[in-house]
This record gives sequence, structure tokens and C-alpha cells, in this order.
Amino acid sequence: MTEQRSRYPAVPEKPALDGLEAVWVACWEAQGTYRFDRARPREEIYSIDTPPPTVSGSLHIGHVLSYTHTDITARFHRMRGKTVFYPIGWDDNGLPTERRVQNHFGVRCDPAMPYDPDFEPPAKPGKTEVPISRRNFVELCHRLTEIDEQAFEEVWRRVGLSVDWSLLYTTIGDHSRAVSQRAFLRNLARGEAYLAEAPTLWDVTFRTAVAQAELEDREQSGAFHRISFHRPDGGRVEIETTRPELLPACVALVAHPDDERYRPLFGRSVTTPVFGVQVPVVAHRLAEPDKGSGIAMICTFGDITDVTWWRELDLPTRPVIGWDGRLLPEPPQGVPAGPYSEVAGRTVGAARERMVAMLRESGDLTGEPRPVKFYERGDRPLEIVTTRQWYIRNGGRDPELRRALLARGAELAWHPPRMRVRYDNWVEGLAGDWLISRQRFFGVPIPVWYPLDDAGHPIHDRPILPAEDTLPIDPADDVPPGYTEDQRGKAGGFTGDPDVMDTWATSSLTPEIAARWGADDALYHQVTPMDLRAQAHEIIRTWLFSTAVRSHLEHDRLPWSNAAISGWVLDPDRKKMSKSKGNVVTPLALIEQHGADSVRYWAAGGRLGVDTAYEAGQLKIGRRLAVKILNASKFVLGFGGATDDPITEPLDLSMLARLRGVVEEATAAFEGYDHTRALEAAERFFWEFCDDYLELVKSRAYGSDAGAGSARAALRRALDVQLRLFAPFMPFVTEEVWSWWRDGSVHRSYWPVPADTGTGGDPEVLAAVAAVLAQVRKAKSEAKRSMRSEVARLTVTGPAAVLARHAQDDLCAAGNVEEFVLDPDSAPAVEVILAAD
Repeated sequence: MTEQRSRYPAVPEKPALDGLEAVWVACWEAQGTYRFDRARPREEIYSIDTPPPTVSGSLHIGHVLSYTHTDITARFHRMRGKTVFYPIGWDDNGLPTERRVQNHFGVRCDPAMPYDPDFEPPAKPGKTEVPISRRNFVELCHRLTEIDEQAFEEVWRRVGLSVDWSLLYTTIGDHSRAVSQRAFLRNLARGEAYLAEAPTLWDVTFRTAVAQAELEDREQSGAFHRISFHRPDGGRVEIETTRPELLPACVALVAHPDDERYRPLFGRSVTTPVFGVQVPVVAHRLAEPDKGSGIAMICTFGDITDVTWWRELDLPTRPVIGWDGRLLPEPPQGVPAGPYSEVAGRTVGAARERMVAMLRESGDLTGEPRPVKFYERGDRPLEIVTTRQWYIRNGGRDPELRRALLARGAELAWHPPRMRVRYDNWVEGLAGDWLISRQRFFGVPIPVWYPLDDAGHPIHDRPILPAEDTLPIDPADDVPPGYTEDQRGKAGGFTGDPDVMDTWATSSLTPEIAARWGADDALYHQVTPMDLRAQAHEIIRTWLFSTAVRSHLEHDRLPWSNAAISGWVLDPDRKKMSKSKGNVVTPLALIEQHGADSVRYWAAGGRLGVDTAYEAGQLKIGRRLAVKILNASKFVLGFGGATDDPITEPLDLSMLARLRGVVEEATAAFEGYDHTRALEAAERFFWEFCDDYLELVKSRAYGSDAGAGSARAALRRALDVQLRLFAPFMPFVTEEVWSWWRDGSVHRSYWPVPADTGTGGDPEVLAAVAAVLAQVRKAKSEAKRSMRSEVARLTVTGPAAVLARHAQDDLCAAGNVEEFVLDPDSAPAVEVILAAD
């Protein structure tokens, strides 16, 4: 049992929930309640890799759901005697931050602009964004993220996350940049990172490359256009496409190898309409015979399937889309300039309109465009352009590596297990390696320079690399070894790689960043591989998979042994909450209204891997539970000083025996990463304890005989255990009550074990007695009588009478029973005769 601070508890006259968060957050920080203990060996450590939330706005209730799940697990293991390595980080670099800075300050980055050390953004952003230098832009990014991070920290502290705030990191901080660049240079040295010119998914709005994992399908409106290609014999081959503007980029027609309609054409050529360019007809298994006319044009490039066909069929390249989303000013090789000039320089939409008009004029458009809904990527559809980018091998083009990464997924303990399928499906469906470079500004720079030849052109196959002990570096500002600043950009000199890393290239290294890899290797080896990766299911393909890739390549192991996957939060209409839909709920207002413990109670009700609906009613239930914990605790501790009386009464022993089963059930649930079942077990018993046991022993506990001492001792023991059962879920109210009568923090006490409830006792006694009491209450309620009204005669027959005999006096007191008859030999029944009104 936990040691008592005093024989006489200091119970407030009117305990209340309001204000508990501020009191205990400050106390926990001052006392270092959640501080990681570096003196402990690895077997006594539980380490967690938590997702650094993107700092580009505000947190919403969906964040609270998944982060609370992790915190509940952390608190359980801390109470099991482990020191918990539980860091927190902010993901503050990348495109979301840049977008927010542009909108907030009314600026845009122009790398050609000179740095202005005195620059201040407009007091009121206008309609036109002010162009500023990259350095000025990055400074504004830092300024805004610092404000956002303070707001994020306030929310997480109010929610009660038991993270060690001394372990805070940011993904744009010096250490994170050094880790990212170090890992990249090692990937490069082993041949896992490479520079290549290849088809690239391209965001024409922000003019940056996009990785496959960042794609999101969204329904768009469009139209199928049926277009005629010309056969040498004068016949026609009709294809259907939503992208007629890509006709000048066509390099082949493709049909399924088993499609009898087009078999005679395989190996022959047809001529494109309008442009008159000969293209081959080829066969490929990805062609869909039942889609449209069953034959399609391959363009470089319309979508990812085009890239697959182009690569596997060894086709030529005819690029027509530029970085700005417009058609290139000059036609691709082999395409006549005359007709191409009609679409050159136009936006994709304008080029489509003109191309359709030209097809009508040539007679090659069959019928009118047919409206159709189809799925595209992003708010503004992405294009595929040919660019030079950095990649990391991830199994997309290497079957052996793919098999190794699938094996890593099998090694990982998934909670719930079905989430592994998402990982496997993603790995098996990879279409290429991981593109990690971005043409942006606020991110971790690619740590590479290139020598310039005599004409001033970069020699990309001879990169100049920094030493690891010089990291982090920025090739835009730092000078490579053997050169001077005045050689930058000059023939025979050098130039820095202008790109930054994808934010996932840094986030994929959170175990290394949080554990100070390269800066404090003793700590790193002490806490890795970590015990838990906690995250939501939609980023299995990005964060979880990319972290597994980096750890496999660098350390030849998994970065953690368990993965706990949370679901989404749904609004009352069962739709996913998201900022873009405008249906999000922010947590601070909920905490102010209901209290943090109530919000956590709602979150704890959400099972891993299952989407959880936001229900305000659940928060009210959580608050009712927290208030009841206060009031029940006040009652239990209101009997004065501690008692050493033995617990002898059958009803008291029965209650503790039932509690013993709850401890076993909750512990097994936590060990199986089922926090919801652990809460359900604790809550179910608590209401039974309050509604039945407290009412039954209330009268006896106020007495002065041995039975009274047994009741008071049982009450205090049960309260002690239940506070610890609830502590991971409702940290504020449990800490408050604990402070009334115990030293230290409940969160530093040990998790209850069955022995805490003593031994012996028949758990069925309380159940049977509570059932009889329920019948007494029912009779009074149906008669519309006060619960304090008298029962003239209470008769209990059958087996329940044997059990009820053990609490006969308690039942009489609780039900105000005048005569109590027990008859174990008759048929089971409970008869309640109320006294005359």
C-alpha cells in the first residue's frame, strides 16, 4: 500500500474541478514529475516516438484524440516502474508553414531579391504579395512558427500530456538539420540517395516537386473526348481522353495484350490527329479493355501510369508542360511547330479548349465531349514534368529492398493488428523511389555543392560534400572546402544545391532527432530502438513507412517494436473533421467548458484504429465522472484519520475481491494496448462502488465497532487503488484527491496490483446484495416514494439469501428495512413491502 502523508487528510470543504489544470501543470513542471531519468538502464526505460504536429495554424480535437492515447500509455508504463522517454517536437518546416507565412504577412519569396536586414512585413497585407529575399522569408517563417509553437505548448500542457518538455525539439532546429543532413550524406555514400532527371509530380502553384506519398485523390469534373488516330490503310483508331491538350506529347497508343480488337495493330504505327506524328501501337497489361474504347494514348506525361508505360516500354520523351503549368513555348522534338504554336505558352485549361477546337476543325473529334467525374490529385491537378531531383531508394524500383521492408512490417507489433495491411499494400504498390527534394525555401537544405565547368554549368555527377562535423550547413550561404565565397556562381567555381528536403525526410528521423543521434550517442543507444510509435492511420504510408526505411538503411533494424494507430475524429454527421471542411472543434474551448479530464475521458473512449465521433454528451459524462471522484473521495476521507483496523466484514472483502478482478482486467488491457477496455473496467466498478457499496456501508462506517473499522479501512483501500486506476485517464482530478492524503504524485506511485486489495472475499456477495438493494429502490421508485422511506418487510429467497445474510445489517440500513426475512430454500425472489405512507 502507498504510504500516507498524514493520519488526517486535508480535504477541501468544497472540492471543485475548475482551475485544477493550471495548479497541477505548474506543480508537475516545478517538481519534474515527468522528467526522464538517464541513470536507469535500458530494461527500465519505456521510450516513445511521438508525431511532431505541423505548426501551421491551430490544433484541433483530432490531435487531442491520438495524443491522449499515447499519453495514457506513457502514464501506465511510468506507473509500472519504468522511466518514460517521452519527447515532444514541432514540425515547423515545409510548404504548410510557407503557405501560412505568405497569407499571414502578405509576402512571397523571391530568391533573386537582396537581403534587407531592416525589413518588416506590411502592417496590413494587401492584395499583391510583397517579394522578399529567401533569408527575409525564412526569418518570417521562424517568427510565425515561434508564436504558433507557444500556442501549441499551452494546449498540450492543458490537455495534460506527460511529456518531458526538456526534450522539446523542432524539425528546423540546428540539431534536426544536422541529423537530416548526416543521414542524407550516409545514404548518398552507400548509394541509397541519388540525383536523377526523371518524370516528377509537380505542383504548378508552388512550383515544387511532390512525392507519391503526398498524393490525395479528389473528385473533379471533366469530360471524355473521343479522338481519332489515323491508320496507314485509311482506317481510324478512336481513343478517349480527359487530357486532349497532351496530344503533342503522345508517344504511343496502348492496349491490353489479350484485346483481340487491337492485336493486329501491335507493332505497327498510327498517326496523331492535327500534328501528323507517327506513334507505335504497343501492348501492356495495365491497359483496361473495358474502359472507354479499350485503347489509350501514352503521353509524357499525363499521369503515373504514363510514367510506368514509358519506362517499361522504353518509349521516347516529348515533354510539353513547363514548371509554371503552361505548355512550353517550343514544341518537343518531332512535333511540327505550326500546329503547336496554337497551344504554346497557354495554360493547361486554355490549351485544352484550343486543342478541342482544332480537333473539331480537322474532323478528328467524334461527337461532343462527354461529362464525367474522375479523380485527380490536389486542389489544382498536379502535372508530371521532367526535372532533376534527389531520391532515396525505398523499394519502389528494387524488389529485394521491397521484400526486406515488407519483412520489417511483419516484425512490428501492430495495434490493432489489421493496420499492418495498410503498410503492406503501400509497399507493394510503390511505383518509384522516394523523391525527397523540394523547390522551396523553409526547410533543411540539401547539403551539396557542385563545381562549375568552364562555361559555368554545374557538374552534377561530381558533388562536393561537407564533413559531418561541420553540419548543419546551408550551401546557399556556406562555402565548400577548397573554395572561397568569391568563386560562387562563377565559371570554374561552385554553386550550392538550391533545393531543400521534403519535410518527411526530416520527420522520418524523429527517433534519431529526439534521442540526439550524433550529438549524444550514449542517450541514443539508451533509448533506441524505441518501444512505441504512436500515430494516426493516414500517415502509415508517409511517416511510419519512411521512418522504417531510414532505420533499415542506416541501422538495419526497426526503429520501434510497437505501433499504436489511432483513428480519425468524425463530426456528428460521421464525416472526418478537417480544417478544409470547416468542421473542426478546437480543444481549448472544450477544456474551459468541461475540463481537461472530461476531454481526455472522451478521447480514451476511442479505440485504437477506429474512427471516433465527437459527441459533446461524452464530455458531460466525463465531467460527471470527475465530479463524482471528488465527492466520493471526500466522503471516504471524511471519516478522519487513518485506521489500522483489519478488514473482516464479508461485504467489504467482497468489494475488494471484485476490485481485484478489475485490477487484473485493466492491467491485461493495457498490456494489450487496449486503453479503452482498461477505462471501461475501472469506470464500471467505480459506479458500482459509489451506487451500491457506499450506500450499503455508509451507516456502518459512521459507527464505532469493529464493523465500522472494517468499512473505513476497505473504503480507503478501494479509493487508493481506484485513484491509481483512473490516473492515466484523468490525471488532474486524481492528482488533486491524491494530494489530500498522500505524499508525492499519484503519477509517480505504482500501478495497482491484485495484492493491493488484500486476499479472500467472495465477489458474488456484493453483486447479490446490490441486486437486492436495486429491487428495494425499484419498489420505492414505482410507488413514487422517497428512497429514505421505510420498508416494512423485505423477503429474499433462493441462493441470494445465503449471500445477502453476510450483509443483512448493511441492507437493512441502506434500505431502511424494518423486517428482513431470508429463506434460502424457496424459489429465487425478492419481495418488498413498503410501510404505510
